Amino acid sequence: MRVLAAMSGGVDSAVAAARAVEAGHDVVGVHLALSETPAALRAGSRGCCSREDAADARRAADVLDIPFYVWDFAAQFTEAVVDDFVAAYAAGQTPNPCLRCNEKIKFAALLDKAIGLGFDAVCTGHYARLSDGVLRRAVDADKDQSYVLAVLTARQLGHALFPIGDTPKSEVRAEAAARGLRVADKPDSHDICFIPSGDTRAFLAGRIGVRPGAVVDAESGEELARHDGVHGFTVGQRKGLGVPRPAADGRPRYVLGIEPATGTVTVGPAAALDIREIDAERPVWGSGRAPDGPLSCVAQVRAHGGLAPAQAWPAADGGLRVELGEPLRGVAPGQAVALYRPDAAGDVVLGSATITATR
Repeated sequence: MRVLAAMSGGVDSAVAAARAVEAGHDVVGVHLALSETPAALRAGSRGCCSREDAADARRAADVLDIPFYVWDFAAQFTEAVVDDFVAAYAAGQTPNPCLRCNEKIKFAALLDKAIGLGFDAVCTGHYARLSDGVLRRAVDADKDQSYVLAVLTARQLGHALFPIGDTPKSEVRAEAAARGLRVADKPDSHDICFIPSGDTRAFLAGRIGVRPGAVVDAESGEELARHDGVHGFTVGQRKGLGVPRPAADGRPRYVLGIEPATGTVTVGPAAALDIREIDAERPVWGSGRAPDGPLSCVAQVRAHGGLAPAQAWPAADGGLRVELGEPLRGVAPGQAVALYRPDAAGDVVLGSATITATR
């Protein structure tokens, strides 16, 4: 099988490519250039896709003795991921850029180009497993990335390889060292790759500008503070609210809701964050088929954590309705809700959708 290995310059993608070679596939490595200013992307373990990462990926490909190329996807990445991220925050939503990158870049733009060039599959270093086209959680629960891959269609999953999903991260690093890959001890990148400073609020302010509004108490309706834009807030946020005094009962306040049209950020007690119903749009089903009726499942609303038993079913408008068996907190429009099979293992991904409203 002809395999295109997406090599980010990190240890996970390097070992994934090595395993694809070892499995007997005809492998070609490719590094995605996702920024017009790659020299500015990495700061220590923050960010990725920099010139440093491209060089690390090339050295790994040399060790594996496979062809290697750098493909420019900067324009697609800016439009589909960065601009989408900014627009979502401006609209009072909380997007997940890693999920959008998988959906729009690695398993859309990249996969389409790979298939057009005669490749059979795209191989990545994601921590997830595939079994007969079924997406499953990784063995290493702390590194599991099935949530950000739940957006993939049945067709995309049919052209994907995740070779390291059955291995704990510590063993992946040990294997990289044994193979002579210099990235064996390279720190994991974290935060948002296109915001290497880690200051999301400053990044958004530079793109969106000042849009003043009020921070309002949900119970009394009192204006507690002013702010420079709803992009500085997410549902469930506790710190950085700009409120000068605690609530009357001395308990902390949290962001309960964001109204971009008026610039109003509503805050209140933690108990008011409890969510039991979710509306979502653009559902994707791993099997390629939507269920005929209510589906028992486990819903997950964050990459790590935020799980609850649930019932889900297709809505009349083509979206998805989810009723949670127990409340979840910090659930916001723009996030994804991923659905898992409710068996003992709980590791089979059934589908996902983008949250539009909560109750």
